[in-house]
Amino acid sequence: MTTSNPNEVDPAVRAELARLRDSIDNIDAAVVHMLAERFKATQQVGHLKAHHALPPADPAREARQIERLRQLAENAKLDPAFAEKFLNFIISEVIRHHEQIAEDTKR
Repeated sequence: MTTSNPNEVDPAVRAELARLRDSIDNIDAAVVHMLAERFKATQQVGHLKAHHALPPADPAREARQIERLRQLAENAKLDPAFAEKFLNFIISEVIRHHEQIAEDTKR
């Protein structure tokens, strides 16, 4: 039954929608926790770079990571362009953190 009145939606459809949304919420939580772990590791990299006067960015590594992520995305049936945009956002945040760590280390 399709209807424009949300109060008349089949209870089975509501239950399936709730189940799917619960799954999405769980995945979102896992993504946030994985990003937190990733940033903990990149913070350690930033400190190591700062203490050894290495540049905050590593364009060759970044290019390899982007290519690697694009391949992973293709294998997972995820749009590689989306995956690349996502990784580029993360990389820009990591570089910003590394620059801040390097600046703080100079003080």
